[in-house]
Amino acid sequence: MTEPLLRVEGLTKSFPVSSGSWRRDTAKVHAVDDVTLEIDAGETLGLVGETGCGKSTLARCMARLYDVTSGTVWFDGRDITHLDRREMRVVRRDVQMIFQDPYGSLNPRRRVGAIIGDPFVIHGTATGRELKTKVQDLMATVGLNPEHYNRFPAEFSGGQRQRIGVARALALRPKLVICDEPVSALDVSIQAQIINLLIDLQDEFSLTYLFITHDLSVVRHVSDRIAVMYLAKVVETAPTPALFSTTRHPYTRALLSALPVPDPDLADSREQIVLSGDLPTPTDPPSGCRFHTRCPKARQDCVATEPALRPVLGDTVEHPTACHHPLTIGEDLSLARPHIDAAQTVDDDAVPLGAAAPTEPGGESR
Repeated sequence: MTEPLLRVEGLTKSFPVSSGSWRRDTAKVHAVDDVTLEIDAGETLGLVGETGCGKSTLARCMARLYDVTSGTVWFDGRDITHLDRREMRVVRRDVQMIFQDPYGSLNPRRRVGAIIGDPFVIHGTATGRELKTKVQDLMATVGLNPEHYNRFPAEFSGGQRQRIGVARALALRPKLVICDEPVSALDVSIQAQIINLLIDLQDEFSLTYLFITHDLSVVRHVSDRIAVMYLAKVVETAPTPALFSTTRHPYTRALLSALPVPDPDLADSREQIVLSGDLPTPTDPPSGCRFHTRCPKARQDCVATEPALRPVLGDTVEHPTACHHPLTIGEDLSLARPHIDAAQTVDDDAVPLGAAAPTEPGGESR
């Protein structure tokens, strides 16, 4: 067994919430809560989940842009959790990020050549004519015209600006590149170009990617493995084919059911999952399984006990799921009904949370 390039153990990150005239800390936002995850060298790990689940915060903790509240971050066999700024400078050569907004991540007052050349200047690896040559080589590598070295970001389109961000991230030949929703702000046609560029660059430079997105169709195309987050927790991790063919967590199935289908006949006949129930808040997450307030299969043990992230129903260790009542192959989640004792207000056409769960042949409840 080879050592993973990046590993986080029990990583937790919370932010204080201040209120009142004295700006006192009255609560905490639990952005990432006890997450253990690893990324092997050369692979692409997709990280998916709805907006606000903690994906970007987890990535910034991995890159040590945020100090962690608790837990450990290991990179290339070294504990980097508590390294100071001077010690982290060496590590940052090997860990780079591509940010979501190609407009906000580039300084509009600086020329593109200076933006891409910053890593060389900061780490003292090139100056003068050598610096210009390296920057122009990078521009050509990502599909930009090297002659546009002296232009400002405003003179480029959105896709071209994201290519500038990619070039800047690749300047020092990093081992790990964290792609924080790198195509979500781009047109669909441009998205395909950037994704194909990232795939080609991974082969050329032997890169390892953490690819963050909320678009499962994109992550399916680029990822070797996928981790699903819900409300600061990782609820399921699996190789990409297994996640789509043998989905275990109800939240993952709900995400998959929202994927658009180009064939109208298939779209009408596929499983439709509409989540109801209360939307939890990260300042006061629910007890037990955090998804139980919206889960069609919720039971009383889901309220009382938090499920461990482990293999279920005979899955391999590469496919752990945090669920007390995981989905079986072929199970129709749209027919499931929650069975928990809770006084909650629901929509008129929603199923009451106290309704009994349907039974399968043989008498076992779903």
